[in-house]
Amino acid sequence: MKRRPRLYFSFRSPYSWLTVHRLRREVPDVFDRLDWFPYWDPDAKTAAALAERGAEFHYVQMSRAKHRYILLDTKRLAERAGLTMAWPIDVDPWWELPHLAWLAARRAGRAVPFYDALVAARWGRGEDICTPEVIGRAAVEAGFDPVAAQHATDDAEIRAEATDCLEAAYDDDVFGIPYLRWGRHRFWGLDRVDHFLAAWRPEIDPPAGDPAAGVPAAVVAGAAFDTDTAGGCG
Repeated sequence: MKRRPRLYFSFRSPYSWLTVHRLRREVPDVFDRLDWFPYWDPDAKTAAALAERGAEFHYVQMSRAKHRYILLDTKRLAERAGLTMAWPIDVDPWWELPHLAWLAARRAGRAVPFYDALVAARWGRGEDICTPEVIGRAAVEAGFDPVAAQHATDDAEIRAEATDCLEAAYDDDVFGIPYLRWGRHRFWGLDRVDHFLAAWRPEIDPPAGDPAAGVPAAVVAGAAFDTDTAGGCG
C-alpha cells in the first residue's frame, strides 16, 4: 500500500501558494488528506543539524532573470485563479521564523488557520512574514499563542522537527517548490497539480494507461524529471 501523498510547500513560493489554492478547490479536506512538509532555506543552525544527519539542501537560488519572470507569471496566474496579489519585498528574510511557527501551530491544532493567516499577510497584503510582528498578528488571527509562534525557533523540539522536514525533502530528492510525492510518482510545480490529482484521485480525472499508476507513464516521466518548468520555484 502506498503511503499518504506528501506535499512540500513553502511560504516563500508564490507557486506553492497557488498550488495549495488549487488543491483546496478540488479537494476541500486536502489538509487532512496529505502529509505536509514545510520547505525553506535553512539558517546556519538548521543547516548544521541537517549536515549532522548526512543530508543537505538541494535547492539552488534562481537567477535575477528567472525572478523577474516569476513576478509577471505569478500575477498572471493569480488573476486567472481570481485571486488578488500584492508582491512582498523580502529584505534579508529569515525563513525559519514563519516555517517553524507553522510547525508550532500544527502542534497546537491551528495549522490551517495559521497557514491562511500567513498567506493572507504575505500574498494578500505584501507583508514581511519573517518579522515577529507579522507572525504575532497572524497567530492572533489564527487563534494561536503569538508568543509561542514568535519563539518557535527557540524550541529545541520544533527545531528537531524542522530538521526532520528538510531531511525528508533531501531523501525525496526535492529540488524546488511546490513538490508532491505519492509512491513512486513525483510532481513538481503548479502545472503538475492536475497530473497529481489524476494519479491520486482517479474519480477527478479518469486516467488512461497504466491502471495501477493512475497516470500514463509518459506523463509521469515528464513530471518526475522535468527540471525547469514554469510553475515551480527552483
